[in-house]
Amino acid sequence: MLKADRIDRILSCITHEGSANVHALAELLGVSGATVRRDLQELHGRGLLNRTRGGAVTGAVNLELPLRHRRDRHPEEKRRIAARAALLVPDGAVVGLTGGTTTGELARVLAGRRDTTIVTNAVNIAADLVVRPEVRLVVIGGIARTTSYELVGPAAERMLAQYHLDIAFIGVDGLTAREGCTTHDEMEAQTDRAFLRSSARSVVLADRSKIGRVAFAEICPLAEVHDVVTDDGLGAVRERELTNGGVRVHRAG
Repeated sequence: MLKADRIDRILSCITHEGSANVHALAELLGVSGATVRRDLQELHGRGLLNRTRGGAVTGAVNLELPLRHRRDRHPEEKRRIAARAALLVPDGAVVGLTGGTTTGELARVLAGRRDTTIVTNAVNIAADLVVRPEVRLVVIGGIARTTSYELVGPAAERMLAQYHLDIAFIGVDGLTAREGCTTHDEMEAQTDRAFLRSSARSVVLADRSKIGRVAFAEICPLAEVHDVVTDDGLGAVRERELTNGGVRVHRAG
């Protein structure tokens, strides 16, 4: 097995399970324990996980895993959130979608609709939709972020300023009543704000693991969000904090 493939499998395993020990990883990969230890140490140095005695656990909440390693987190919840969010989209709407695993799921739901315009800065979402002739696709250009597959920066913001969106869905890395919507990258946060400025209705898609967390860069305060779509595992206290801030909370059952 190539090292790159081995690294990918280690990250996918630990992201999905939350932790793993050296012995289990060695058996999974068919390599020696020494090889696994070297890989874990390298990933620890890159900030993608935390090395422990005998294994590793997922990294701290303020670290950003590449998108391909986040797909395995709460997949069923994300599909249900996408299905619930799609109910907010009227026929013939112009819909903004930022990057993220849950917005990607929503894009797949909306792909079956006719007379819908999708405006996105996510190259993976664009690749999924470009082969769907029933969807009008607008791709926002900018600087590519290899971690999130998004195109961000001043060029993206200028292009978004030329459009009027009926509804925009953004993914976040953190959402609290006090700190609002946050993400790991400052430039990405600025582009997300541009989506919200161009939209008549702003919706955050966030599974329960994101709510109550705070990431590095502010996207917007909670007051600038109209709706939050989350899974039915959200606690009553967290939900009350959001609704007290004037946000409509939609649970995906």
